[in-house]
Amino acid sequence: MQLLLDAPIVSMLCRLAIPNLVAVTTMTCIFFADARFIGQLGTTALASLAVVFPFQSLMQMMAAGAIGGGITSSVARALGSGDRFKAEESAWHGLIIIGVMSLLYTLVLGAFCRPIFSLLGATEEVLDGSVIYSRILFGGAFVGWLFFMLSALLRAIGEIPLLSRIIITSSLVQILLSGALTLGWGPFPSAGISGPATATLLCHAAAGAYMLITIIRGNVGIRLIPHSFNMQTINDIMKVGGIGLLNSTAIAFTVVIVTGLVGRYGTEALAGYGLGSRLEIMLIPIAFGIGGVLTTAVGANFGAGKYNRARNIAWLGFGATFVATGIIGIIAATEPSLWLDRFTNDPKAYSYGALYLNFAALFYGFFGGGQSLYFASQGTGRMLIPVTVSISRLILVATIGMLSVKFSWDISVIFGTVGTGLAIFGVGNAANMFSNIWRQKQAVE
Repeated sequence: MQLLLDAPIVSMLCRLAIPNLVAVTTMTCIFFADARFIGQLGTTALASLAVVFPFQSLMQMMAAGAIGGGITSSVARALGSGDRFKAEESAWHGLIIIGVMSLLYTLVLGAFCRPIFSLLGATEEVLDGSVIYSRILFGGAFVGWLFFMLSALLRAIGEIPLLSRIIITSSLVQILLSGALTLGWGPFPSAGISGPATATLLCHAAAGAYMLITIIRGNVGIRLIPHSFNMQTINDIMKVGGIGLLNSTAIAFTVVIVTGLVGRYGTEALAGYGLGSRLEIMLIPIAFGIGGVLTTAVGANFGAGKYNRARNIAWLGFGATFVATGIIGIIAATEPSLWLDRFTNDPKAYSYGALYLNFAALFYGFFGGGQSLYFASQGTGRMLIPVTVSISRLILVATIGMLSVKFSWDISVIFGTVGTGLAIFGVGNAANMFSNIWRQKQAVE
């Protein structure tokens, strides 16, 4: 905790953000690996995975980003103020919350996934494959939620190097196990579409068990032990995590809406947009690699009353993320072939992908910087403005996008609006830094 409160900011961020960035990058590689393995089973299996993927991503955003961010914020603020009892109370109540959330996912997407996927247009073999995958993954939803909850807890107490080693190890094992179970490598039987889902559950269970044992033994300075139910503690977590669920939903709906609107312009347009927007997945490790540390560091310093230091940490994290993601965006916008040539030879799909990157990629710096400040704001325990910014972005993109389709405007209008939305997200979160929440009177010099 002293590292978060007293160490030079640059060295503190480097010591914590670099291993976190490597860990998140490794975890992101799982999505690409699973798609590659499933792709070798054929188009039908790949389509089945595509049906489930948005829901899998949504659960991860909710567990790691929203509720996980709420747990990290609450525990970090308590430890920063020197209140270990409150920190352990928050940890226990976080376990209660993820128990409820995982039950909802199991009931909705584990037990009743077939009618839901049917409404989305999945039929016959595609529907059967998506149901098999979903029932395994969401049937064991508690395992995934526990993994992300314990990750949030280790992040809150500053044990990010330990957490990073656990995530890197489990992610690498998961990639190998997923390939083995999906394609039948070596002595493993080919489980087909169920392979990645099974590998996910097994690796999350193993990593979660290791983290749980480490915490229960008290090896990290905080214990996960039962406490009397306290609604105030639930509220302290949910004022960040609960409203964060709206942000996760807004992000998911933005992607769904843009995908649906672009699809009206034809298959090539949809393919090109998909290839271009896929680059944004590569920004997540940078944004969360730094942003996840900001939640902890800002939370600890807010808890200790070191508001000036918290602001400096947030701005430095913003600057680093803005520059890194901005450089990627500028390169992609000016030389889209560096990315698109890896995925397609179709000239029409390429042209749409290049057009999307020309408009949207220029604003990747705003998106990355905005994400880092969003995570920093989680540490303050006040999330109304950042989430309002996300919802405003959704409304803008949806409104202009639907008008574009209705009046047959050029697709560049939609792509330009997506870019504008990214800029609004970054500027809005930066403007929040000048609100009263961030400008509280310094309590400790």
